[in-house]
Amino acid sequence: MKIGVMSDTHLAHVSDELKTIVEEVFRDTDLILHAGDIVSGRVLSYLESAGVIAVCGNMDYPDVSETLPLKRTLTAGDFKIGLTHGYGSPHGLAQRLRPAFGQIDCLIFGHSHQAMNRQEGSTLYFNPGTALGSVRGRGHSVGLLRLTDRIQGEIIELRSE
Repeated sequence: MKIGVMSDTHLAHVSDELKTIVEEVFRDTDLILHAGDIVSGRVLSYLESAGVIAVCGNMDYPDVSETLPLKRTLTAGDFKIGLTHGYGSPHGLAQRLRPAFGQIDCLIFGHSHQAMNRQEGSTLYFNPGTALGSVRGRGHSVGLLRLTDRIQGEIIELRSE
């Protein structure tokens, strides 16, 4: 199984860049997850029509934040995945978010705009970075999770125009 992961798109309108990510970068994935900061209901509608499963972020407009949960726990193959956005300082973010979930194999989060693909014990901590939001000195990125007998993450750098 292959899962596309994005976060922090920060869009008021559906852009060509977002369409490229969903329709081309993630075209051969089995599932697409979004870790929040979608921002507008128009963008959420587009993502939902593409089958994307999402959570809300701290920058989402009410038409998104009142629709989406703060966190989700999903089962994919033999694995449990926690999906959330995050809050506060980027320092210690993954460890701050982890207690909100029970037994999970992977924690997917966003918020910091900093990509992370780190295995700690039996848990993979995975932040795809920011797909389209503002970055300070870094490029945009998304992620892929490959599920076999274990979960492996990959960060995909996107070309900044």
